[in-house]
Amino acid sequence: MPLPSRQRASHASGDANPILAPKLPRWRSRLVAAVLSAGFVVLAARACWVQIVTHEFHAAQGDKRHSVTIESQGMRGPIVDRHGALLAVSLVTYEIWAEPRRFAPSMRAALAKALAMPAAELDQRLSTERAFVLLKRHVDAQTAQRVATLGIAGVTQVASSKRFYPEGESVSHVVGFTDINDTGQEGIELAAHSTLAGESGVRQVIRDRLGRIVSEHGPRVLARDGGTVRLTIDRRIQQLAYAQLKAALVEHGAQGGSAVVLDARSGEILALANAPSFDPNQAMHRAGPAVRNRALTDTFEPGSTIKPLVVALAMDLGTVTPSTLVETAPGYYTIGPNTIHDTSNHGTLTVAQAVSKSSNIALAKLALNLPAERLWSKYQEYGIGHQPPLPFPGMAAGKLRPWQRWRPVEQATMGYGYGLSTSLLQLAQTYTAFADDGMLRPARLMLDDSAPVSASTRHVTTASSAAAVRAMLEAAVNPGGTARAARTAGYAVGGKTGTAWKHTGAGYAKGKYRSLFVGLAPIGAPRLVVAVMIDEPARGGYYGGKVAAPVFSSIASGALQLLGVPPKI
Repeated sequence: MPLPSRQRASHASGDANPILAPKLPRWRSRLVAAVLSAGFVVLAARACWVQIVTHEFHAAQGDKRHSVTIESQGMRGPIVDRHGALLAVSLVTYEIWAEPRRFAPSMRAALAKALAMPAAELDQRLSTERAFVLLKRHVDAQTAQRVATLGIAGVTQVASSKRFYPEGESVSHVVGFTDINDTGQEGIELAAHSTLAGESGVRQVIRDRLGRIVSEHGPRVLARDGGTVRLTIDRRIQQLAYAQLKAALVEHGAQGGSAVVLDARSGEILALANAPSFDPNQAMHRAGPAVRNRALTDTFEPGSTIKPLVVALAMDLGTVTPSTLVETAPGYYTIGPNTIHDTSNHGTLTVAQAVSKSSNIALAKLALNLPAERLWSKYQEYGIGHQPPLPFPGMAAGKLRPWQRWRPVEQATMGYGYGLSTSLLQLAQTYTAFADDGMLRPARLMLDDSAPVSASTRHVTTASSAAAVRAMLEAAVNPGGTARAARTAGYAVGGKTGTAWKHTGAGYAKGKYRSLFVGLAPIGAPRLVVAVMIDEPARGGYYGGKVAAPVFSSIASGALQLLGVPPKI
């Protein structure tokens, strides 16, 4: 039933009912409300601080944890020979990385087996506080697939490359090698690094906490592979020259040797071999004397191989002809306190005979009859004392003392190859002047159609003098000459021997020689210039005609056949 009006009024007023009256003081509720309001203010201030004042810092921290820049490396360009055969190439390999904190210890044995890695070594690599650790570099595709099949959490693969040299030690001094980061260290790898090296590509990605790529943001930059470097080297002739050089070192117990084969018509280097050599595919072999490119870096007194230059100059000046007589009796010639000797008493010789019999006395007299300045400048024209114009590191320039400082005996010795120094490549280059019409053709190692060969050639002697010198070089390999062992079956050739004492310190090493030979083949229309140097032959003689000339014969004969030059029937 309805309550009386007084009771209804009493219920409507909480103050009148003690049961409904508040038990907490009113100030406490106000305190709670104030604390909550202050909390919201602090949160709002913090949000403003994070979102506005320090936005860049927190965005960067987030990017560090989730935004990743992935680099894709461009492949290093190949090095090929003149016919396109590979001399150096990059192969696709993989790097295996791991996150030690996520790696399951139970999978260590399986991973070690897949990587063919000792378990102890794997444990050592994983025992680190670093977030990522490299487990193995240069893994082939098959091994990478085995690792991927295991499905191990925290193990990832990164594509990379490894440099490979198909020709091994036969051409190692030319191509050189790269380091672990694919940076050129020696040879063409170093000289043409800017061309060979590719450009890396990049992409920005977002990863989740498990390392999976969620999305990609920002422009993608594609990787660019390196360019191809094409050399003048003929792989077949290079292999031939290296094989013959190695055989000569074994036969004569020599310390080392070099062989250079030039195209006589262009100066292009068809072969540049050194022994001992090294395998550029094995990092442990890339050290010591075997790495030295003797044909370019080693200089020596050229001995009698320089004589044709002096004779050509004398004929150009009109002081002699091939038939001019020179007295060499009694086999020695005294200049002040110094005495010059021949191997025997040759008596009276023509200039042509003086070259074929390699008379030091005759050439000393010819040199003394030439103006010292003219002889010095002519040697300079041939390139002696100047680095060959090749894009190759560490090339020697040789030495040629100023003519003003020459004493008479020094001018005399300049006529038969003592008192100056040259590399084997420089020596081979000088003989290109006798191959045709007196035009010196600087050596070339890279094929570049944009650089005409004629731009760097120059006349150093007359056509008639060059022809006369060729006849003298041919006589030197015939009976009565010093280079009979250079004769080549099926081809008429010509050349000059040289036997030079090794210079050590302030004097010469007793019993130590360099055996030399430089020749043209075929002599009627020279296609090749072949220069050979054997360092310190220990048995089977040491004269150039005995040691170096047979190597020339083997290389010239094989190279002419490879080039399709028909033999003379």
